[in-house]
Amino acid sequence: MAYDGRIMQRALARFDEDKQRRSAQLDQRRRALYAREPRLAEIETELRGTMSRIISSALARGTDPLPAIRVLRDENLALQQERTQLLAAMGYPADYLEEKPACRLCGDTGYANGRVCGCLRAYSAREQLAELSRLLPLGEDSFETFSFDWYDSAVQPAFGVSPRANMERNFDVCRDYAYQFAKGGGSLLLSGGTGLGKTFLSACIARVVSENGFSVVYDTAASVFARFEDAKFRRDEDGGEDADRCMRCDLLILDDLGTEMTTSFVQSALYQIINGRLMEKRSTIISTNLAPEEIGSRYGRSLLARLEGEYEILPFFGEDIRRLKRERQ
Repeated sequence: MAYDGRIMQRALARFDEDKQRRSAQLDQRRRALYAREPRLAEIETELRGTMSRIISSALARGTDPLPAIRVLRDENLALQQERTQLLAAMGYPADYLEEKPACRLCGDTGYANGRVCGCLRAYSAREQLAELSRLLPLGEDSFETFSFDWYDSAVQPAFGVSPRANMERNFDVCRDYAYQFAKGGGSLLLSGGTGLGKTFLSACIARVVSENGFSVVYDTAASVFARFEDAKFRRDEDGGEDADRCMRCDLLILDDLGTEMTTSFVQSALYQIINGRLMEKRSTIISTNLAPEEIGSRYGRSLLARLEGEYEILPFFGEDIRRLKRERQ
C-alpha cells in the first residue's frame, strides 16, 4: 500500500514546509520573550554552553568527568527551575520555549518503526485528493451525501426493477467496494447513460480508497490513451511516466470510455490496460455510456469476455439526474 512517487514527493515537500514553519514560529516566540525578559536568553545560552565547558575542562586535566557531570546536572536543574519560574510569572507553561514535535510517534521524521508514519500518510492522502479534485468533482461528494430521491421507484419492465432499487444496489456495492478495498479486490464496470450517478460514485470510491492509503489514478479514457500513444512514439517524456502510473497504481478509474476516437491503437491499449492490471491483480473501475454488447462491438469480443469474466458489471438506467436538477432549480 503506497502512494505514487510524485504524490509522495509533493507530500514530503508540504511536510518539510510545515516543519520549517513551526520552527520559525518557535524562533519568533523565543525572540519575543527574550526581548521582554533578557534573563531567559541568558539561561538558554548557559544551558547550551555548560556541558561542553565542564567536559572540556575535565578532559584537559585528565580527570574523571563524572564529578563534573554531577555538578553540571545540578547547575542545569537550577537554571531550568529559574526559567520555569520566569515563564510562570509571565503566564506561560514551563515547556513554552521547547521544540515539541507535531507527531510524537515519529518525532516529525515521517517514519516510525521502519515504515511511513501515519502523519506523513495523511499528507500524502491530502495531496492525492487535491490531484483527484482537478479532474473529479469531489467537492462534497461522499457516500453520506448521496440521495436516492431523484430516482424513480416505478419498475421498468426492460430491467425488472425500478431505477431507485437498482441504484440502491449499485450504491451498496460501491460503498462496500470502497471501504473494504484491498489490492486485487476486484474491478467494476459502471455502464449506463449520462447523469445517472456513475461519476458521483466513482468520486466517492476515489475519496475513501485514497484516504485509506492506496494510490488512485483517475482520468478520462481519451486522456489515458493519448498518454499511452505518447509513450509508444516517444513524443512526450511525461507520457511514459503517466502510462506507468496507470499500470502501477492500486486503483485506476477510467472514465468516459467510448467518447474517444476508436482506433486499432486504442483497442490494443485498452486490452493492455485491462489484461495487464488483471494479471498484476490491480483493481480498475471503468465508467462508460456504452452497454456491454456495444463494448464488444467497438473493442472486440475478447476484451468483452475479460470484462464479463473478471469485472462486476453495474447497470445504470433511468432519467438524467443532472437534467432533472437543472429543470427544478
